[in-house]
Amino acid sequence: MTPPTNQLPQPAHTLESSPNRLISLDALRGFTIAAMILVNFPGDGDQVYFQLQHTRWNGLSFTDLIAPVFLFIIGVSITLAYAKRLERGDPKGEMYQKIVVRSLKIFAVGMFLNLLPTFDFSDIRWTGTLQRIALVFLLCALLFLNTNWKQQAWIGAIMLLLYWLALTQIPTPGVGKAMLEPGVNLVAWFDNQFLPGRMWQSTWDPESILSTFPSAVSGITGMLAGRLMISSLTRNEKVNYLMTAGLFTAAVGFLWNLTFPSNENLWTSSFVLITSGFAALLLGAVYFLVDILGNIKGTKPGIIFGANAITVFVLADVLSILFYYLKFDGRSLNEHGVTALTGLGFDPRLASMLYALFFVCVNFIPAYLLYRKKIFIKL
Repeated sequence: MTPPTNQLPQPAHTLESSPNRLISLDALRGFTIAAMILVNFPGDGDQVYFQLQHTRWNGLSFTDLIAPVFLFIIGVSITLAYAKRLERGDPKGEMYQKIVVRSLKIFAVGMFLNLLPTFDFSDIRWTGTLQRIALVFLLCALLFLNTNWKQQAWIGAIMLLLYWLALTQIPTPGVGKAMLEPGVNLVAWFDNQFLPGRMWQSTWDPESILSTFPSAVSGITGMLAGRLMISSLTRNEKVNYLMTAGLFTAAVGFLWNLTFPSNENLWTSSFVLITSGFAALLLGAVYFLVDILGNIKGTKPGIIFGANAITVFVLADVLSILFYYLKFDGRSLNEHGVTALTGLGFDPRLASMLYALFFVCVNFIPAYLLYRKKIFIKL
């Protein structure tokens, strides 16, 4: 099918004013943030559908896909942001400085969220979602400025292979053999030796030191997809290559999963390939529907969330103090809300999800106000 025009659809907003901007990517970024809020803030943490919670260990749920998809999007964005600067010959020193400063700011905001709502510095956790985003952005952006796409592909592949060999061949200290059990594996041992502060699960942390490296590969796969998207190929060819690569990558990840299980907590190599393949397929599908066919209806909420993605993520944690922690008549608002819904006959898990959706809508209000006033907060 021949696209109706050679130009991308242009919403009346400066964020999409560039003729080469991918509206599909902007929308995906926002919808991914909305999904993060949805799964992070259920109405009742004890009543959650399987797909709306992280798998306990091995396996894959909808929730497990969200973080790697966002890191993939970061990788695509890095390519779109820095490729032209390199072509123009912009000073790398200036770009290095901005990359480091931005990473530090995102990391610092992550630490601020970890301190909410008690600000207990004696029980501080140094890892988290934003901290991982900061580190992956730092590693991937610096890599992009100093390597070509082939070198990036080789580095990503070698990192996944080395991580697989380390976790499956190096005996876990104190155990005598390689282990992949919760809290009893090389990743957990390394954190217990070198990670300061409190860990999320007492003896191990899902955002661990060693797993930062394969999580960076999730960003690298996004950078490779971004390189494809800015190539001289036709838009239909880009979709075909992106979907083919996504299917192949996910298939390899599934096969690897048979011997090296897909595991978000360890961010295993098979998990990287499966989720990156899914992310490529998702981007390809949305790119075809939105940027090629021009079907932009339904993308606006995603674009609005994505315009201030990190800011909205932070606001959700701040607003959660009011909607989940403060007591009104002896109970928090989420407890009142879920109780009211279950009293009307709703299944407890459905009531929990509906309250989470309500909270997503609450966060849409400041996101919309910022968007309408053309305020874009870039950390």
